[in-house]
Amino acid sequence: MDNISPQLLEHWLAARSIARGLPAPVPDRGGLRVDTGTPAELRRYVFAGPDPGISELAREINQPNVVIKMCGPREQLLSRVTQRWHLQAGAHLMSKPPGLNPAPSLPPGYWMQLKTESPLTSARIFTENDTLVASGYAVEHGDVFIFDRISVDAMHRQQGLGAALMAALGTAQQSKAAQRVLVATDMGRALYLTLGWRVLTPYSTVSLTPAGE
Repeated sequence: MDNISPQLLEHWLAARSIARGLPAPVPDRGGLRVDTGTPAELRRYVFAGPDPGISELAREINQPNVVIKMCGPREQLLSRVTQRWHLQAGAHLMSKPPGLNPAPSLPPGYWMQLKTESPLTSARIFTENDTLVASGYAVEHGDVFIFDRISVDAMHRQQGLGAALMAALGTAQQSKAAQRVLVATDMGRALYLTLGWRVLTPYSTVSLTPAGE
């Protein structure tokens, strides 16, 4: 566990950019830079491990809407930045080897819309009165198949909707060799472990803005 291969990181980030309509990641200071360009996040720098470029960036950056992310423990990242930087909520980079895909199954009272506009596949789950309560996306790119923005409304959790989303999105995978990858919150991690996923590494983040602001 912990630090991952730069190639896997690059392929996952490239697929994530496709899924979100963002510019492709570019090499920068030993890591990868993604120009996200939103008010909350101008850009992010992502590293496969504790590269010296992290310390270089931490000294130079002064904008609060720029984040540094690293595959590895939070303490390892924090030790490579100055005291101006603050840890954000942790996450987990997870993977699942290629294999048989479970059949999507929804509980009574819900219906699903699955749509593919290559290379992006989207899945949305609605109640009987057409209220959107869950959604997710998937992209196959190179040797990875990524799941992105898997979300279930808090009032509709613990009913198998997350597992149904994952199963439906998984049907879009074309290559039997593509490695499945996603980033999970602590809550999501618990679900994915029950579905056969494993944690590759903690996915740690620092920014100049204290957590919660």
